[in-house]
Amino acid sequence: MTSASVPAAAAARRPAGRGYGFVAGLVAVAAIGSALPLLVGSALFLTLMTQAAINAILATGVGFLVRQNGSVSFGHAAFFGIAAYVVALTLKHAVMPAELAAIIAILLPTVLAFALGLVIVRIVGVAFSMLTLAVAQALYELLLKWRELANGDDGMAIAFPARVFGVDMATFQQPHSMFLICWLILMAVILGLWLLARSRFGTLTLAIRENEERARFIGYTTVVPRALIYAVSAAVAALGGLLFVLYNGFVSPGTLHWSLSGEALIMAIIGGPRLVWGPALGAVIFFFIKNAAGDFTDHWPAVIGTVLILVTVLMPRGVGGMLVRLAGRVGGRRSS
Repeated sequence: MTSASVPAAAAARRPAGRGYGFVAGLVAVAAIGSALPLLVGSALFLTLMTQAAINAILATGVGFLVRQNGSVSFGHAAFFGIAAYVVALTLKHAVMPAELAAIIAILLPTVLAFALGLVIVRIVGVAFSMLTLAVAQALYELLLKWRELANGDDGMAIAFPARVFGVDMATFQQPHSMFLICWLILMAVILGLWLLARSRFGTLTLAIRENEERARFIGYTTVVPRALIYAVSAAVAALGGLLFVLYNGFVSPGTLHWSLSGEALIMAIIGGPRLVWGPALGAVIFFFIKNAAGDFTDHWPAVIGTVLILVTVLMPRGVGGMLVRLAGRVGGRRSS
């Protein structure tokens, strides 16, 4: 067997039934989520779910990097924040239409991540995490101190046109309609990343994650695939930043702070980063715990920390991994 045929052979051995089951399950979850605005009249609940969906997109990008590259990033808030600031600054100075600004808001962080990835993916472990943290914090400090550019810590209110992509701007800023948009985009992102992970390229990156030296030995270049995965994860994070700025109409340096990257990583760990949909589940759990704990105490981060410890110790593969294991046991009992 030639080296080029290894990913293809691995992909061919996957059971086709699992693929159909995943797509069917994702469609069902998309339908259930789409029905929420019709079934739930609470604007507060839908606001919470909209925020959870936006942050789930960011967490999904972070989790995908962990899944495919085995790398932990503490700086994905940089791509989230860059996307938001690209829209804010271009509209402030009337440089281009809002639609073009939205497209560039995703493309620019993706290209920057790929160029940066060509350098930093050569470094593994804690050093990689610290480099991503350093880059994100440098951007945070830049936008915090350069008041003439982006109004510093006071942030920027964004004057959007009446319509963006032919849609009334009010649609993006009302929780009932914006939740539906964010939810469907989240489902599309999960499906796209799942297909990418099952492709020859996705199989190759998993092989590089498991044993990069062996992958190089059989003839594969490893830096470019790892940098591409880093760029894809950045594009997903940038998409979350774009939705954030459309929904809030405001951006501040906090969107680039390491704490947001840390929260996204916590969401991924709670849900299970080895599952494409795990971080999204973790984001929903995170926001509900945060909201519930915040009603009783100002020290809700301690509650999140306790949950994180319990999940790490009792469910090493996250809540999603536990659900998959339970589903497998139930399916095995039925078949037997």
